[in-house]
Amino acid sequence: MIGMEHLLAAVDLGSNSFRLSIGRIHDENGIRQIYQIDRLKETVRLAAGLDNQKILSEDAIDRAVDVLERFGERLRHFHPSRVRAVATNTFRVARNAPEFLPRAEAALGFPIEVIAGREEARLIYAGVSHTLPTSDNKRIVIDIGGGSTEVIIGKNDEALMMSSLYMGCVSYSRRFFPGGMIDGHTMKNAEMAAQREIEVLTKPYKHLGWKEAYGSSGTAKALLAILTEGGFSKEGITRDGLQKLKSKLIRDNRVIAAELPGIKRERADVLPGGLAIMSAFFDEMGIDIMRTGEGALRLGVLVDMAGREQSHDRRDETVKTFMKRYHVDSRQASRVRRTALSLYDSLFPGLPPNDELRHAIDWAAALHEVGMSISQNGYHKHSAYILSNADMPGFSKPDQTTLAMLVLAHTGKLGKVEDLVKSRQQWMAILALRLAVLLCRRREEVERLALSVSVKGSSIVTRVEKAWLQEHPLTDYSLHNEEDEWQRVDFQFELVPV
Repeated sequence: MIGMEHLLAAVDLGSNSFRLSIGRIHDENGIRQIYQIDRLKETVRLAAGLDNQKILSEDAIDRAVDVLERFGERLRHFHPSRVRAVATNTFRVARNAPEFLPRAEAALGFPIEVIAGREEARLIYAGVSHTLPTSDNKRIVIDIGGGSTEVIIGKNDEALMMSSLYMGCVSYSRRFFPGGMIDGHTMKNAEMAAQREIEVLTKPYKHLGWKEAYGSSGTAKALLAILTEGGFSKEGITRDGLQKLKSKLIRDNRVIAAELPGIKRERADVLPGGLAIMSAFFDEMGIDIMRTGEGALRLGVLVDMAGREQSHDRRDETVKTFMKRYHVDSRQASRVRRTALSLYDSLFPGLPPNDELRHAIDWAAALHEVGMSISQNGYHKHSAYILSNADMPGFSKPDQTTLAMLVLAHTGKLGKVEDLVKSRQQWMAILALRLAVLLCRRREEVERLALSVSVKGSSIVTRVEKAWLQEHPLTDYSLHNEEDEWQRVDFQFELVPV
């Protein structure tokens, strides 16, 4: 029997389908592999429930909740650290997503991350590359989803260029082929609309170049099955095969599923939009043949989770990249990091090493000065803005929100984050980071901590060596200022010389 500690679960809430994958982690000779042992897929057509005002209909929400309740039953005994649920384009664009999300999370029983398009692209490539043989060739991966399309060029396991386009098989089928009616004019209009979206990628993608093309997820797999089983193509998705399929659909004026071997019933309604987008990619990018990759977003999520367990967290790599990009003083960041984590650990002894808030303090300490690349005046606000809005591979939007909140709060008035802090533990993380920045202000090595902190309820007691305080009058003054700031957010901060 497989122990639960060897299992990970990924939930992919796409615009067309919801998917659940459960994978078993297997380590052999230092190489970690993931074997999928259970999968669930249900067609939800969430994007079809969006009206012209980007409001999700109650019917679409009810369909989603019903599916999530079934997924939740399968995941009932999983620890939250073993499950990651990600939501894509429809959750990104729906104006009522903030009201829908808590209901969806309650049905699933786990938090749901609404990920950015570039993060979706990165995870898709991680999933596809995990199933492909090692190669020195660059590969382009195209994933046509229900509401968005991700385009990635990568080499082996590294994504080199990533983009997300706001077009998908559901949205294009609704827009150009209402009622399932197809003719040459509407097909041409759909292709031209897709080409206009793709044009912005053509030059940089062709400049980087690729040798192999892969499609992932439902549209690519459906097209491969239809083209090969229907005799439109001998191998793979080809330009000629796509043209023959288009010609048939135009002649028939609709999708006749009975005459298309390989098509699944739930795919028929969204085939015209997916076909138009794929044809546009072949024409605009100059692709002649495309194969399909078995991996996709859900496998990419599993790969990413396994990497975090193995201490190969992509977020650590992103933080290092940002430190270089924004010319962060790495020595100062290291001083603040060590001091903040020491204080935080003293407040919460025995925390597991994978505590997410502890990781957030680590990253916040590393990046709290990125805003100085804009201006020293109010740099913490600039830092928070960058961390809230930048594409940060590996970080979910909730990750970035927490990171930006910590950085915004590390200096200045505490009242500005009072509505952003979600828990007492987050306040303690802010306390550790503020004290660390204060103690490291001289930008010199802190050989030892001359203070200790204890917290009971809403009372913060900071004990400081009296002689040390006398030698550091600026720090003494700053610590007394903390008394006023914490009182404004309903904490009692007491400075006790010892």
